[in-house]
Amino acid sequence: MSFGAGVLKGLVVTFKNMWTSYTTPRFQSGGVTTLLYPEEKPQLRENFRQFPFLIYDGDDPMGGIRCTACKICEQECPPQCIFIIQEKDERGKPVQRPKVFDIDMSICMSCQICAEVCPFEAIRMDHDFELSEYGRFSELYYRMDRLLKPNTYYHSIKPTDATADDAAVRAREEKKRAAEEKRRAAAAAKAAEAKAAEATAAADAAPAPAASAGDAVVAPRPAPASQPPSESSPGGLG
Repeated sequence: MSFGAGVLKGLVVTFKNMWTSYTTPRFQSGGVTTLLYPEEKPQLRENFRQFPFLIYDGDDPMGGIRCTACKICEQECPPQCIFIIQEKDERGKPVQRPKVFDIDMSICMSCQICAEVCPFEAIRMDHDFELSEYGRFSELYYRMDRLLKPNTYYHSIKPTDATADDAAVRAREEKKRAAEEKRRAAAAAKAAEAKAAEATAAADAAPAPAASAGDAVVAPRPAPASQPPSESSPGGLG
C-alpha cells in the first residue's frame, strides 16, 4: 500500500468515527462519548470488577456480616493478600465472625477467586476504581471497617448477582432452620421415650400391695373322717 492510500484510509476511518459519534447513541442520548469526569461517572456494566469488599445485611455491620471467618478466600488467594483472624468469645471458643479481615490492595490483582470460592456470598468484587492515594502501604492496606459495605450497595452496582445471592442466603437459612427444628423434635421425642421408660421401670420396681384383713382368704376346713358304727347301735351285729 502506498503512502497516499494509507493516509486516505486513515482519513476515512477518522471521519467515519466522528460521524457515528453524533449519530449512534452511546452513553448519552445525543451520542456524546466524552464525560466530564469526575463530575460525571461512566456507566459500568454489572460484570465489571475491581477490588473485593465484604457484604453485611441490615444496619449493623458487625451484627449482619456474612463472613464466618472460614479462611477459604485467604487460602485460595494467589498473591496471598488476604489476612483473617477469627473472633473468640470470653471463654476462648471460636465465633463464626472475623476479628480481623485485611486486604492489601497494593498486591491484589482483582482475579475474583476469593468471590468465586466464598460459600456464604460474603465477599464480592466492587465497582470502585478511584483508589488513588499518596502512598502504597498503609493507604492501600484496607482493614475490615473500609471493606464492609451494605447489601443495598451491592444491589445498586450488581442487581442481578445480588438478587441471586440473596436467594442463596435465604435457601441456606431455611435449610438451617429446618434442620434445627428437626433436631429439636428428635430431642423432644427422645426425652419423652426416656421419661416413659423411666416411669415403666419405676412401676415394675414398686412392691406389690399387701392384702387387707377383709380380703383374707380362709382355707376350707377338711371334712371329718367317718367313724365305724358301734356294737350297740341298731344296725350293729348282735
